Amino acid sequence: MKGFFKEFKQFIATGNMLELAIAVILGGAVKAVIDSFTKDVVMQLVAAVGGKQDFSKLTFTLNEAQIGYGNVLTQALNLVIVGFVLFMIIKAYNRMKRTPEAVPQAPAGPTEIELLAEIRDALKSRG
Repeated sequence: MKGFFKEFKQFIATGNMLELAIAVILGGAVKAVIDSFTKDVVMQLVAAVGGKQDFSKLTFTLNEAQIGYGNVLTQALNLVIVGFVLFMIIKAYNRMKRTPEAVPQAPAGPTEIELLAEIRDALKSRG
């Protein structure tokens, strides 16, 4: 049992656990921003265009059973919006992380051996 607690202490003390905790906290914050963007901006635009901000009350009747498809439609739209926002965040992150393009180098001059060969040939031609 002592080995178990020692191993657990090592696990907790590593950076991986701290990084995971930070990622979960940041994920919650990002989720709140995306949810607000979806509800307060995009769904308002949908309401302006389509006349309804919330589709959750949409239903149809089939053999006297009322099928509610509106909530599924709302959640599917939210999924597409969240996916798009995350795509844009990752795209911006990758652009920021990218190393600058290599500056073109000037063409390399002749090597030392080539220069010596030119000097030799010039001396031979002089006679």
